[in-house]
Amino acid sequence: MSSPIVPCLWFDDQAEEAASFYTKTFPKGRVTAVSHYSESRDNPGGKPRGSVLTVEFEIAGQRFTALNGGPIFVINPSISFFAHVDEVGEAERLFGLLSDGGDVLMPFGSYPWSEGFGWAKDRFGVSWQVIAGRRAPGSASIVPCLMFTDAQKGKANEAMEAYVRIFPGGKIQSVERYAAGEGPTGTVKHARFVVAGQDLIAMDSPIEHGFGFNGAVSLQVMCKDQGEVDRYWEALSEGGERGPCGWLKDRFGLSWQIVPIAMVEWMASRDAAARDRAFEAMLGMKKLDVAALQAAFEGR
Repeated sequence: MSSPIVPCLWFDDQAEEAASFYTKTFPKGRVTAVSHYSESRDNPGGKPRGSVLTVEFEIAGQRFTALNGGPIFVINPSISFFAHVDEVGEAERLFGLLSDGGDVLMPFGSYPWSEGFGWAKDRFGVSWQVIAGRRAPGSASIVPCLMFTDAQKGKANEAMEAYVRIFPGGKIQSVERYAAGEGPTGTVKHARFVVAGQDLIAMDSPIEHGFGFNGAVSLQVMCKDQGEVDRYWEALSEGGERGPCGWLKDRFGLSWQIVPIAMVEWMASRDAAARDRAFEAMLGMKKLDVAALQAAFEGR
């Protein structure tokens, strides 16, 4: 069973192109749904009416959403994605594909933690840490990595503890801390944890970067009912900032979208009038109201 937590990548207008690239580059790639902006009214992103809003896709068992939201946010390396492969040769090949047309942040080579590792920003701005090595049975091939930088530096451990309390099945699996001379002693050098079946990595950066979490990479929580929407909205927004259309920032600056799972079906409907009604109803909300969205979709 897949996790209800789905990373969302915010692009200006490259969602379709990016989803096509990723589904061809990674194994088991496929597009699962496409939604469109309203055909009857303008949208906050300034995109053409009826144009593609989101592309839902899967790669190597990990679900993603690619969003055409306009030039509001720019992706940065505060959230990257570990891509685990078994063999060094395969890791080098994947790194070459991902870095082509992008930037190399750490060249592919042998490091103390892996015989084959490289960190690249691809042509769409998304950061990938490609790493070779045998994984534990059942572990994920692609894992989001949260890097706590600048104002959030030193908060990785606190954030992990908060997330494992909020989500079912939450567990901190391993924590490696900075020793004296490596970084702020005792802060998180590398940690792995799991929430609601989603593997995640966290780390505190010991240096200033000039960037941090923003809405360009967010985590969606796909909720089965209003009860889940209410619970996650309250828990994750505590001490943070509540935004429109189900978006929020938690107290660590990480962006989340609290979304009823039915919204994916409504927004991908072939009934343009029905999906336009649902979209317009969503624009007037902060926390999403499942019953009101369904009524709008059904024209009630």
